[in-house]
Amino acid sequence: MVSDDILRTHLQELRRGTVVVASLVALRRPDYGYALLQRLTDHGFPVDANTLYPLLRRLEDQGLLTSEWNTGESRPRKFYRTSAEGESLLDRLLAELSAVQTSVTGLIEGVDR
Repeated sequence: MVSDDILRTHLQELRRGTVVVASLVALRRPDYGYALLQRLTDHGFPVDANTLYPLLRRLEDQGLLTSEWNTGESRPRKFYRTSAEGESLLDRLLAELSAVQTSVTGLIEGVDR
């Protein structure tokens, strides 16, 4: 039987590769970091804050997210949204994810290419 540590490691690797896709999808609707963290967790993408916030900064630096500060509340919050360039990348990533799923399904079902 596979140990919990080994399982946890491989699940983490699998999720690490999909958190960018999940974030870009979720941020089609503007949201701030903590709310995104909660939404991702609620949808099966548990992400540590120490992982998410650097990811958001990196995606913003790459032009895949836009952001603006909401200072109208008692505590200013930075809201993120998927940019047009982010949408373009997301379309390609979703197509690739679908292709990977098709390939894995073919392996499971024994389908030859």
